[in-house]
Amino acid sequence: MTAIEEVAVHLPSTRVPVAEVGRELGLSDKEVRVFERFYGLRETLYEPDATLSDLALAAAGKVTSLIGEEDRVRYVIQARTLSVVVPYPVNPVQEVRDALGLRQASAFSVTQHACASGLLAVDLAGRLLAADGDPDARALVLTGEKAFTPTAQMIPNTTFMGEGSAAVLVRADGDRDRVLSYATRTHGQFNGGLSLTPERSAEFQAIYQDALAEVITAAVDSAGITLGELDLLLPHNVNRHSWMRLCKAIGYPPERIYLDNVPVTGHCFCADSFINYRSAADLGLLRPGDRYLMAAVGLGATFSAMVLEH
Repeated sequence: MTAIEEVAVHLPSTRVPVAEVGRELGLSDKEVRVFERFYGLRETLYEPDATLSDLALAAAGKVTSLIGEEDRVRYVIQARTLSVVVPYPVNPVQEVRDALGLRQASAFSVTQHACASGLLAVDLAGRLLAADGDPDARALVLTGEKAFTPTAQMIPNTTFMGEGSAAVLVRADGDRDRVLSYATRTHGQFNGGLSLTPERSAEFQAIYQDALAEVITAAVDSAGITLGELDLLLPHNVNRHSWMRLCKAIGYPPERIYLDNVPVTGHCFCADSFINYRSAADLGLLRPGDRYLMAAVGLGATFSAMVLEH
């Protein structure tokens, strides 16, 4: 059974108020107040002088389980929201692999699920390792990107993007942070992402809550538990309002969703659930045997959920 051996996180020290970012992007004061008061956003994180490779290395360098065990890493997988992040022929995932001394590992990226690609990468890593049959083998999943253009800095009427990153060390089997289930659904009629027509965008907003509730319920059912037995939900950090609506829709206690990072990190490409995991674990909110769920939605539109046991 796929298991997460370690999660390490890098949070940039530069914090920028969303009001400042919003004004630079041409938002009115009224629009900014909606983000602050209605969506619960306050600031976002940037690493102005860092490259995509720098962000990945900053997180991966904190994975203590890698020290002295580099030869066990068989795959380095970069989970990305954006399909194009650097000019050709720069290849960040290979740069990171080489910098970490993991030259024996196969290195590649997955982008098909946009911001849900982080969960896809963990599932894929577990499947690859299981097929290899080496119980000592590992895969390193890298998440986090640069908000390097105006369209990459904000999802209109939803959230601001941040540059936090996470590195996830995965093994084919283990006795902690075991993956109990993974569910994903792609609603391809919304593949235009940020380029949807106003009519199609309104349709997406109308189905969003039900689609997210459906995939969460599917993951919980597949794990063989009930929503009531789910000890903690680790969300993607788009905004507080959408998760409060989700709680009401599925009857889940809002106090069991970890939302503390929403106001202070921005929505960090593919990394949110892992950033939230690290925060929750460090605060003692996860105890041995607790079942928790990671959830993410990628523009395009892919809804994903993964249930794990700590």
